[in-house]
Amino acid sequence: MAHVVTSKCLGCKFTDCVEVCPVACFYELDGQVVIHPDDCIDCTACVDVCPVQAIYDEPNLPAEFRADTEYNATKSREVKDSGAEAITAKKDALPTAEQRKKDLGY
Repeated sequence: MAHVVTSKCLGCKFTDCVEVCPVACFYELDGQVVIHPDDCIDCTACVDVCPVQAIYDEPNLPAEFRADTEYNATKSREVKDSGAEAITAKKDALPTAEQRKKDLGY
């Protein structure tokens, strides 16, 4: 089972998670990052560093985020198959990140 980046990441794109990932399974979209399910080794390193608690292991994924499992799988495969490299270095969050974090209650 892989970990899943939920829609909580949308509008934030904090990338603290990518720096701690030992296998480079994160791929970058315009508004968030996603995890490639075939590359994730379930080490949990990313979970605690996410400022908006957007990452869950699949068995503990809240029901409201179930669609994010397929979204991560589809989008990460599209990006990887296009030849893009996994994101492994922290980048600046989106300009909307701090407000989104507040809106989410963090």
